[in-house]
Amino acid sequence: MKDRLVASLAGLLVLTLTANAASAQTRPTTTRTPNASRTWTPPKTPWGDPDLQGTWTSDDCIGTPMQRPVNLGEKLYLTDQEIAQRESVLAKQADNDKQEFVAPDARVGVGPPGHWGERARRPCKQTSLVVDPPNGRIPELTPEARTRVVPQGAGNNNPRPASWEDFSFYIRCITRGVTGSIFPVIYGNGAQIIQAPGFVTILHEMVHEARVIPLDGRPHAGPDIRTYMGDARGHWEGNTLVIETTNFLANKTGIGLNGGGTPTSEALKLTERYTRTDQNSINYEVTIVDPKTYTEPWKVAFPITQEPGYQNFEYACHEGNYAMFNSLSGARAEDKAAEEAAKKK
Repeated sequence: MKDRLVASLAGLLVLTLTANAASAQTRPTTTRTPNASRTWTPPKTPWGDPDLQGTWTSDDCIGTPMQRPVNLGEKLYLTDQEIAQRESVLAKQADNDKQEFVAPDARVGVGPPGHWGERARRPCKQTSLVVDPPNGRIPELTPEARTRVVPQGAGNNNPRPASWEDFSFYIRCITRGVTGSIFPVIYGNGAQIIQAPGFVTILHEMVHEARVIPLDGRPHAGPDIRTYMGDARGHWEGNTLVIETTNFLANKTGIGLNGGGTPTSEALKLTERYTRTDQNSINYEVTIVDPKTYTEPWKVAFPITQEPGYQNFEYACHEGNYAMFNSLSGARAEDKAAEEAAKKK
């Protein structure tokens, strides 16, 4: 009896293996890519909001131009080969910056030397920070905006400033505005996000801005209350944090890097969107609407990431800010020299 049972089980095993082998020969084979079927689930805070907390940086897009070169048309992304070429050029520029010395009597800017800057860890593939209009170009200024004076900043230098008011609010260590605080520049790109029930706070490393954003549906402040960073109100659209900011002071900062460029008007409205796409990445975008400054709305977008050990540091801007004093004293020395020269004629 025992022998017959063993023989029967052995026969059943052979039949099963044979059937499986035949079935395997007739089934189509599929090649699965790693993690192809895995989906990432965004984390939640204890009170149920999408969790965006952490210190994020736009360093990966350092060197990505604000506007797309005209010859690239509507090409949004670079190829791997083009990225490698760009990185090679940037590396050579960085090496050259380390060896540069200012010639005697040369005019210098208010920005730091190039070798002080950070380098992207994973180069941004975008051809420009501007993603809409499709050509990646900032829309034309209105006739009114063309008359506004662009103050002296890190990228443009007034040859002979008359007073401190000729300098940008960034150079004066006051503010870079909302967009200037998150757009990627040569260093100080940290943005720490802290959440609490009904509020999100964003702490920018440079220039020490803190934005406290209510999420409870309250209306914006009245039109008579205006600030450098505007009046922000937030809400959730699925896993996306949407922040609408209005009530800006007019003619203070621009939308360019470090708040540079043509100063915006009191009509400016910014709509930001923060969408976490994986453990260490957030897609950031901002739509700019200012009918007194630009002829049409436009949008900037880029990724911000978390890096191991990355943290915000104190941005002690005023302590070492001799740029204005030196620029103004130099300008007055030039004025005096010009006066003396005129007397000798």
